[in-house]
Amino acid sequence: MSSQILRSASRAARTLLSSSRTSSSVGQWRTVAAATATVARGSARSLSSFCYKADLKSTSMGWFYGALAVPAGAYMLQDQQLQAAELERTFIAIKPDGVQRGLISEIISRFEKKGFKLVAIKIMIPSKDFAQKHYHDLKERPFFNGLCDFLSSGPVVAMVWEGEGVIKYGRKLIGATDPQKSEPGTIRGDLAVGVGRNIIHGSDGSETAKDEIALWFTPWELVSYTSNAEKWIYGIN
Repeated sequence: MSSQILRSASRAARTLLSSSRTSSSVGQWRTVAAATATVARGSARSLSSFCYKADLKSTSMGWFYGALAVPAGAYMLQDQQLQAAELERTFIAIKPDGVQRGLISEIISRFEKKGFKLVAIKIMIPSKDFAQKHYHDLKERPFFNGLCDFLSSGPVVAMVWEGEGVIKYGRKLIGATDPQKSEPGTIRGDLAVGVGRNIIHGSDGSETAKDEIALWFTPWELVSYTSNAEKWIYGIN
């Protein structure tokens, strides 16, 4: 909710600033400024008071525009910072069965079509020791050794995906652990049959994502960049 509030504030602020080129009406300025103030948490009273005073003392419109640009710019900066903070990263791996079945492009396309951003990818054959580190939380389970043997049996495509809610929704895209219980439209629901060959792995929480990303990738293998599609995905124009 806080992100929507700040986005609305920044959009109103940008509208306010751009309108300075085409209008000198204080009434229009105050209307847009009031909209900005209404949605900007904790700032409504101060900004409304400012606009009221500016209306009464508008002998210098240049002073009015310049002063109003300060809070407007602050809202836009907050919006950008909040946006950056909201982008999560998750670890996704296409297991040996998914690679051998030629499902790499199919799986990647599903994450891309959702709007998530690929920030790291590589293909490798994990050692048995590496697989044990990956599944360390399952070491007490009777199927632990078989799980590690399978993960280390062939090539694995390791990836890091970024986006709002990518950890939780990435799991929804993947589907239930047992493909027979996965909904149609999910990766496992559409592309897998048995639980022992469910083609893909995804982090199940924020801490797990951090640990798995750190295990599979070094920091300099992770790329930070802004996609041209982000303004159409998140509504930041």
